[in-house]
Amino acid sequence: MVAVGRRNALATLLAAGLVPGPNALAARAARGRGSSPVAGPRPPAGLLGREIRRLPTSRRVVALTFNAAWDESGLGTVLAELRRRKAPATFFPTGMYAEARPAAVRAMAEAGHGLGNHSYSHPYFDDLSTRERAREVRAADAAIRTASGTEPLPFFRFPYSSVTEDAVADVNDLGYAAIEFTSDTNGYLGPAGGMTVREAVRRAVDSLEPGAVLQMHVGSSTGDGVVLDAEALPRIIDAALEEEYAVVDLREFLAAQAP
Repeated sequence: MVAVGRRNALATLLAAGLVPGPNALAARAARGRGSSPVAGPRPPAGLLGREIRRLPTSRRVVALTFNAAWDESGLGTVLAELRRRKAPATFFPTGMYAEARPAAVRAMAEAGHGLGNHSYSHPYFDDLSTRERAREVRAADAAIRTASGTEPLPFFRFPYSSVTEDAVADVNDLGYAAIEFTSDTNGYLGPAGGMTVREAVRRAVDSLEPGAVLQMHVGSSTGDGVVLDAEALPRIIDAALEEEYAVVDLREFLAAQAP
């Protein structure tokens, strides 16, 4: 029922012109990178051919990742905590977010963190054709480049984690690895969704394993300004360190895949 509701809402926004249609996406992609695949380093073969929900390592490391598709209510808190801990993270903004909040995306990059691709308009990729998927990925890439002034990573995260075998193949053909997550803290649900900081921390700690990838969010999905993931981040990092896990940068896995 939730998926149906989201799909209906997306259709309503498209009809109202609040979400760009395929023609608009094609124009944005053409202005950015045309039909070229992603530039820069390509993911190693071990990250292709499947969705990545745990990094290929036996080391006690965890990667922190943050999606950005709503607002930036928690971004300042997240960046300040990462800076205080000297901890790396990877941010996955949508193209629409990059266009609406370029200063936020630029701040992520200027803080030294990697930027992945979370599509342009956050649709269900299992509903799209190969051409439509390419438009979404390329338009997002163009918007993120413009906002950040940096080279985005060849890492793609599917909206809603709606992953299919053919969608992964399409993304790989564009030069991206499909980076999903071991666990989502579910902090994005907020208090209205029954979530608490304590529960977000518990979900993160329970998912710790070598190569774990945590998914969090920097904004408020309800617009109330409450970002539980930002509040939970210090306790999540403390818990990881207590369990003798180091916070690792996803960019490390572009150069080599340590055993």
